[in-house]
Amino acid sequence: MVSTGAVPNLVFRQLRGQRSAGEFAAAVRRAAREIGEQVACDARYIGRVESGEIRCPNYAYERVFLHMFPGASLADLGFSARESVRGRGARVVSEPPPPEPAAPPEPGGSHHTDEESDVLRRVFMMSGTATVAAASLGLGGAPASAARISLPAQRRVGESEVDAVEQAVRRIRVLDDRHGADGLYRQASRPLKAAYELLDAGTTTRRATADRLHAGAGELAISVGWLAHDSGRFGDARSHYAEALATARLAGDAGLEAHAFCNTSFLARDAGRPREAVRAAEAGQRAARTLGSPRLLALLALREAGGRAGLGDRTGCDRAIGRARAAFERGAAGGDPEWMSFFREAELELLEAQCWSALGDWSRAARHGRRAAALQDAHFTRNLALYRAQLTGDLARAGRVEEAAATGHQVLDLLDRVQSSRIRGMVAGAVRVLEARAGGVSAATSFLTRHRESTTSSPSGV
Repeated sequence: MVSTGAVPNLVFRQLRGQRSAGEFAAAVRRAAREIGEQVACDARYIGRVESGEIRCPNYAYERVFLHMFPGASLADLGFSARESVRGRGARVVSEPPPPEPAAPPEPGGSHHTDEESDVLRRVFMMSGTATVAAASLGLGGAPASAARISLPAQRRVGESEVDAVEQAVRRIRVLDDRHGADGLYRQASRPLKAAYELLDAGTTTRRATADRLHAGAGELAISVGWLAHDSGRFGDARSHYAEALATARLAGDAGLEAHAFCNTSFLARDAGRPREAVRAAEAGQRAARTLGSPRLLALLALREAGGRAGLGDRTGCDRAIGRARAAFERGAAGGDPEWMSFFREAELELLEAQCWSALGDWSRAARHGRRAAALQDAHFTRNLALYRAQLTGDLARAGRVEEAAATGHQVLDLLDRVQSSRIRGMVAGAVRVLEARAGGVSAATSFLTRHRESTTSSPSGV
C-alpha cells in the first residue's frame, strides 16, 4: 500500500526521457548484466520509482543506477538517503539493512549484502493490513529461524502481500543461482505454504491483484519444485510442479502453464521418463504459442530434444534442436518471462551438449560443453559448476582423460560454495568413468584423490 505521503521522483522521470517505462527497464537490465548484477526490472518497477513508492533502491539496483549514470549519487537521481527511510511502516521504505553473514565471505574479500547474501534475510516482509510473518531462510549451515505464518482476521490481500510473494520468487532464484538448492529447499517451502494460504483464505478487491497472486504463488511453487529437483527430491518436485500447473489452469494463465510444463519435462528427463518429457514439452509449446516469446519456445524445444535423446531418437532430437536454435536466433522479445533470465547462449549450448551426451556422442557433447563453460557468466556460480561438471563427464567418456581431470578440479573448486546434489551426482559419474580409464595418468590420479578426500571430509558428500 503506497503511503499518502509519497512524493513523485521527477528527476528519475526526466532521466527516462522519451523512452517508455518498458524500454527504460530493458536498459536497466542490460546495464545490470554489464556489471554482473541480476535485477528483475520491469515497467512496473520503474513506475513505482517514479511515483515515489520506492524512495531508495535496494543495493543491487543502486549499483546498476550508479553504473548507468556515472558520477551521480542517489540524491542526484532523486532518491532519499537510505538511513532516512529505513524502519518505517509505509511501503515507500528502502530495503532493510544487510544481514550479518551466516558464513565466511567468498575469497577475495567480497561481502554479500541483501540479495547477494548467502542468507535470504526476508522473504515475506511485514507490511500492509494483511501480515505474513517474515521468514528467514538459512544457507550454508546457518540456522533458519522459525517461520510463523499469520493471517489477519479480515483476510484481505492487497498489493503489499502480492509484492512479498513476487519478491520471494526473485530472491530464491538469486540464491539458487549463487549457491545451489540443497541448503534452500526446506526453508523455501515455508513462504510457499504462506502464499497458498493467502490464495485459500484471502480475498482481494481487484481482479488484477488476484491474478498476480495466482501467478506469484504458481511461480513460487515452481521455484520450490526446482530446489527439490536439483537436490534430488524428485517426488517432491513432481508434486510442486503439479501444484503450479493446477494453479495456472485455474487462473487461465498460459505463461505459468508453459513454465510448469517446461520444468515437468526437465524433471521427467532426469527421472528417466523420456516419453513423458517429450509430451510435457509439447504441451508447454502449445501453451506458449500465443505469448510472443521465441526464446521460451526455444527452451521448450530443447526440453523436447532432451526427451527424444532419452528415447534414442536421434533424428527427432536433431530436428527439435534445429527448431530451438532458429527460435533462439530471433532474439529477446517483450513477451519473454522474467524467470528465463538464465536462458542465454551458454544454457542453449549446455542443453544441446546434454542431448548428444544422452545419445552417446561424447565428442560432440564435449564440443558444446566447452562452449557452454566458456560463455557462462561467472556471476552464476551454480551454473558454472553445472556446466563444468557436464563437460567433465563428457570428456571422460570421450577419452580425454587429462582435460576431464583439469575440468573436474575446476568443479571441485566451486563446490564449497554450491550445494547441489545434482551436480555432485554428475561429478561422481565422471569419477567412475575416470577410475576405469585413468591408467596411471597423473592428472587423473590427482583429481580422483582430491575428489575422494573431499567426499570423506564433507558431511553431505561431494
